[in-house]
Amino acid sequence: MATNKNTVRDTLTHLVGFDTVSRNSNLDLINWVEDYLQNLGARCKRVPSADGKKTNFYATLGPMNPGGLVLSGHTDVVPVDGQNWSSDPFTLREDGGRYYGRGTCDMKGFIACALVAAPGFAKAKLTRPVHFAFSYDEEVGCIGAPSLIAAIRRDLPPPAAVIVGEPSDMHVVSAHKGQNSYLVKVHGKEAHSSLPHHGASAVMAAGLLMAELSAIADDLRTSADPHNPFDPPYGTLTIGLVKGGTAVNIIAKDCEFRWDLRLLPSDDCAAIEERFIQKVRAVEAQMRQTAPEAQIFFERQTSAPPLTAEPQSAAEHIARLLTGDNDSRVVSYTTEAGHFQQAGFPAVICGPGSIEQAHKPDEYVQISQLDLCLKTLQKLPQHLLN
Repeated sequence: MATNKNTVRDTLTHLVGFDTVSRNSNLDLINWVEDYLQNLGARCKRVPSADGKKTNFYATLGPMNPGGLVLSGHTDVVPVDGQNWSSDPFTLREDGGRYYGRGTCDMKGFIACALVAAPGFAKAKLTRPVHFAFSYDEEVGCIGAPSLIAAIRRDLPPPAAVIVGEPSDMHVVSAHKGQNSYLVKVHGKEAHSSLPHHGASAVMAAGLLMAELSAIADDLRTSADPHNPFDPPYGTLTIGLVKGGTAVNIIAKDCEFRWDLRLLPSDDCAAIEERFIQKVRAVEAQMRQTAPEAQIFFERQTSAPPLTAEPQSAAEHIARLLTGDNDSRVVSYTTEAGHFQQAGFPAVICGPGSIEQAHKPDEYVQISQLDLCLKTLQKLPQHLLN
């Protein structure tokens, strides 16, 4: 049973103890969080996945007035399979001023701080609310966020700003790249390798498509402004998975591959997709000269929009008031902040820990970062009283 007197360590111990790797359910964690916030008087709502095995969650402390602040985090974590951990990744361990465990940095540390700050929000005579928004399946393509944000738009008075607590060393981050992932399946026709004109090689067709993607990647690199603040300072395209063929002496009937696209806010995703589609059509037509049944299937599987800097937004204003950080920063990783912004909610990133520790064995967060995060969040009521 959660209590209102939990420390950050106690709360983070509970959160890390829930194995919410994206392939698993997050319902036990949400049950615990919901119980905790309901005990504080929060109004809570779930937005479940289609199969009911996972759920988004949002809750409100304070009056149901417009102009509130959303504290956003994701509940899922990346797998630990094949990683060499020094201790149980789902048991919090303290050592050398750090808390170790899967999700300590990305991003249960922020969620723990938000929950520990919540009793202060409940006691304050707020005139504008604090909303908590916790999603599922962020790590596999921000899958849960769209339905969560749609529910917030439908059911809550419009919030003025969103702080997404991804690890940023408690600095304010104003922009990030977008990320899309794609699946390509090529279906050809088998034949003996001595008679390639009797078939249509799916592997060789896939090679032509991958060559086009390589050319697009080169164009993204050479056409970008080398002085822009991102690292690297251009959009990137990588092919991460390829499988196909049966044997070296058989013209391959099937081949599939997956590719990843991470674009600057200024890049034109639709134009890149259209360029690739034109190549798909050309290669498919070529295959059908010897195999009329040949087909190429192309699908965008995940999509997370970029976050574009809005220096005058309410999110920038309140985040800088809370942190005292007035520098301009961007990151190359992708978060749910772009989804919030796309839905009309100004957003920034600001959370404890370094992204360099995320997804690694022996993931950790500095305790000093959590202390700073909690102190920062505890300042919120004074900014939501007028």
